[in-house]
Amino acid sequence: MRNMAFAGWSSFGTIATGLELICEMPVKITAAAQDAAQSAGSQVGDYMALLKPRVMSLVVFTGYAGLVVAPGSLHPLLAAVAVLCIAVGAGAAGAINMWYDRDIDALMQRTRKRPIPDGRVAPEEALAFGVTLSLLSIMVMGVAVNWPAAALLALAIGFYVFVYTIWLKRRTPQNIVIGGAAGAFPPMIGWAAVTGTVSLESIVLFLIIFMWTPPHFWALALYRAGDYAKAGVPMLPVVAGKAETRRQILIYTSLLVPLSFAPLALGMAGIVYGVAAAVMGTCFLLLAVRVLRERDGRSARRMFRFSIVYLFVLFAALIIERALATGSLI
Repeated sequence: MRNMAFAGWSSFGTIATGLELICEMPVKITAAAQDAAQSAGSQVGDYMALLKPRVMSLVVFTGYAGLVVAPGSLHPLLAAVAVLCIAVGAGAAGAINMWYDRDIDALMQRTRKRPIPDGRVAPEEALAFGVTLSLLSIMVMGVAVNWPAAALLALAIGFYVFVYTIWLKRRTPQNIVIGGAAGAFPPMIGWAAVTGTVSLESIVLFLIIFMWTPPHFWALALYRAGDYAKAGVPMLPVVAGKAETRRQILIYTSLLVPLSFAPLALGMAGIVYGVAAAVMGTCFLLLAVRVLRERDGRSARRMFRFSIVYLFVLFAALIIERALATGSLI
């Protein structure tokens, strides 16, 4: 009888244990699902970081501006596709750039926490991601919008990857001057998405960004010179010294400001843009002079930050004038 009772209690204990395990399963499954969701969310965030979203945002905005100010019209859906292709193409080029520069990114304070040097994304996965998005953005632009815009997008991606990243960046202090052309293509791409052509007006928009790029990045390089020196990147302050860099910043800014009035001369902008170009250009020049005279990191930081606002305001003024004239933002 005792054996039977013991067997009964043993069976009951086994059943109870089984019930406990069954009851705990939803909790464990939920916890595992949460961990998996967090991991997946983190991985998505890492891949988004490969696209350099902060850099991409200004690229997309200038591309949109080119689309808006171009003569003619584009269906809103096609306009959205064109802007998306510019965004994806720019991000894809950034991902390939991170793949190629992973060795020097690991050495620099500003970039060492990027997904590849930090070990969150494998280099080969980043490369495949960038190449796939590059091809997709070009093909979709060509099929959905037009092939001239797709060709310009392909040229911009190729220029950034092969000319700037692979050829110039580690070889010459003129890397930013020549390589900066890659970031100047978006308004031309937007213009071509509407017109199917490249015109003098779109070239002027290209040149404004092209001339803006050196003072923008050299201001950053002035207070990050130690990082670039550690990584062996021949940025102008590392090779020619900070004094020469300050002088070049003033020279390029002095050339940029009068060039920024070219849209007025071509009749593609009016009083709103003219006032914006005059006010922002004066501030930009004053900051360049201050960088030359004060010779401290604070003035260089101030100029770098203002340069982003400067370009944004110029292209925003073009968009606003077009909206006031046509009653449309497309």
